[in-house]
Amino acid sequence: MSYAYHTANNLPIGSGVTEAACKTVVKQRMCISGSRWKDEGASCVLTLRAMKLTTGRWQQFWSYVMRHGCTLF
Repeated sequence: MSYAYHTANNLPIGSGVTEAACKTVVKQRMCISGSRWKDEGASCVLTLRAMKLTTGRWQQFWSYVMRHGCTLF
């Protein structure tokens, strides 16, 4: 890993950002008291949660759906 490049470009060089994201996106949602998840349901919920928490992605998703229609159902 090119630490000098990453530091110069204000990119993270440690795992703290990734670990914090996992805690925020995954752990808080999946470990709600009394909840149980199957793989497919957890995957769908986490995908939506990640889109909602990432700046611009929620609107990008809906713009795509409005242009191309929904083929999920």
